[in-house]
Amino acid sequence: MIRVLIADDETLMRAGIRLILENDPEITVVAEAGDGKQAVELASKHSVDVALLDIRMPGGDGLKAAEQIAGGTNVVMLTTFGEDSYVAQALKVGATGFLLKDTPPQELINAVHKAARGEPILAPQITKRLIEKHLTAPGDGSQARLKIDALTETERNVLRLVGEGLSNSEIGEQLYMATGTVKAHISRILPKLECANRVQAAIIAHDAGLTRS
Repeated sequence: MIRVLIADDETLMRAGIRLILENDPEITVVAEAGDGKQAVELASKHSVDVALLDIRMPGGDGLKAAEQIAGGTNVVMLTTFGEDSYVAQALKVGATGFLLKDTPPQELINAVHKAARGEPILAPQITKRLIEKHLTAPGDGSQARLKIDALTETERNVLRLVGEGLSNSEIGEQLYMATGTVKAHISRILPKLECANRVQAAIIAHDAGLTRS
């Protein structure tokens, strides 16, 4: 069983997420928290595998909670559009996943399974907005171009579309690949670029001049 903690200051949001997740027989919600401080306490007490944290909460916000929980627990931040700066900060404190609060139910379930396996999760919409709004000037891009030299032509094409914020299925449509094939390419691209997640890979694509943005 995947043991999940839900932390959100809105009771209805927690109840909705619990209802979705507990439709999956392999997921159990072991604790709910209404603020960051409580989330940290419950994550330790219940040996949580995946913590779903609202990125902004009273009484010790989601960012502070993520920093303390990350490590022994895979942290997925729940966010909305307009909170991109918080996403950038959460990357720095060790969160491994980011989902929009309006993520469809099955995608939420799939994300929890991926997080439990230690796989990074980032909604493509967030990737694109994060780069557009918070990427600093990349200099001459020479380091990024050196890194992408290790990629095959196909991997460069996949990376370019990751940098433009496309999802795996959208990349597959563009390049006439199955979604599973796209995922396999990305799993090879990330270690070649020494990246932990899609955002870092997208930034390299941007720096190297692969993207149109």
